[in-house]
Amino acid sequence: MSTREELRRPGHALPFWLSLGTLPLVVIEARFGGWTLILLPTYAWWLVTMLDQILGRNADQPDTETPEAELFWYRLITLIWFPMQALAIFGTIAWVTHTDHLNGLEVIALMFGLGVISGTIGIVYAHELLHQKTKLERWLGDLLLATVLYSHFRTEHLLVHHLWVGTPRDAVSARYNEGFHRFFWRVLLECPASAWQAEALMLKRAGRPLWHPGNPFWRYGALQVLALIAAFAVGGWLGVCLFVLQAFFAVWQLELTNYVEHYGLTREYRGEGRYEHVLPRHSWNADQMASNWLLINLQRHSDHHYKPDRRFPLLQTYSDEEAPQLPFGYPAMTALAMVPPLWRRRMNPRVRAWRKRYYPHIEDWTPYTKGTTPMPRGSV
Repeated sequence: MSTREELRRPGHALPFWLSLGTLPLVVIEARFGGWTLILLPTYAWWLVTMLDQILGRNADQPDTETPEAELFWYRLITLIWFPMQALAIFGTIAWVTHTDHLNGLEVIALMFGLGVISGTIGIVYAHELLHQKTKLERWLGDLLLATVLYSHFRTEHLLVHHLWVGTPRDAVSARYNEGFHRFFWRVLLECPASAWQAEALMLKRAGRPLWHPGNPFWRYGALQVLALIAAFAVGGWLGVCLFVLQAFFAVWQLELTNYVEHYGLTREYRGEGRYEHVLPRHSWNADQMASNWLLINLQRHSDHHYKPDRRFPLLQTYSDEEAPQLPFGYPAMTALAMVPPLWRRRMNPRVRAWRKRYYPHIEDWTPYTKGTTPMPRGSV
């Protein structure tokens, strides 16, 4: 167990600042192009995966009673990330639109690299911030999401995903045998609508109309428009196109992660629209060391869903008996997800083993694969 004294030391938090290594790489890519354009994906995916294999797994269980004041050095990286990401995005767009040393393919590759920064890191940090209670952190989360034109993620994640994970009502709970590419386009269509419906229901319960200022979609739209205006200001219409392109790549990487986190895992239906409570077994867990540094413990996902208000330095890991385990960290697993036959070969047997362990009484799993309300034997 990590003691409070260990958590208090800045050096203990330093590995979680691994994301800073991406910033000089985007400068190098923008300046030199060519082969350097592989640096960002290599750093975020392959180098981290290699470090996972060398360093192994981290089974430490931080002291969950650690006071928040002693987590300053962990929280700081999430608090300072927005201005650095904004500078990286808009600075790169300004550079590309005012120079001509990169060809079209190189520019696309550079925007992909920016998507690594804003998606693999920025949205993960936004996710952490949106779960907190302070206005500053929630605003920073909203600003990060605006830079990838995905502001509805806040509502969808907090009001839909966490309530309905592992059920047909949650679009981002990937179904068994559903390939990523089909999942991706389905989620892009379904999530904005489900987020809108969730906010509409909240307003209705409060006796307020949809156009009430308390509807966060007003804020979402305003922040995204400001982000587009900023892109136009630094790069004209080409700058807007490049901004939208990096946003697309960022969202693609977010949804790759969403796909991995709950693939094939479902909560048992208890009848009358009710499901069992969310448990650690309803998320894939991964405690590989280096990838958890880069993703600020997002891979301890079982505990995040079990205790959503727990800050990332205090998230717990689980044994094989308590939660299903991924064979590799997210960077390697998301790469595997891009090739559905390889993904199914690796993950479907794990899903079937999970079913046998936790739900031996369910004989027909067909409804779960079709995204309809399941009716296990004995349900009312």
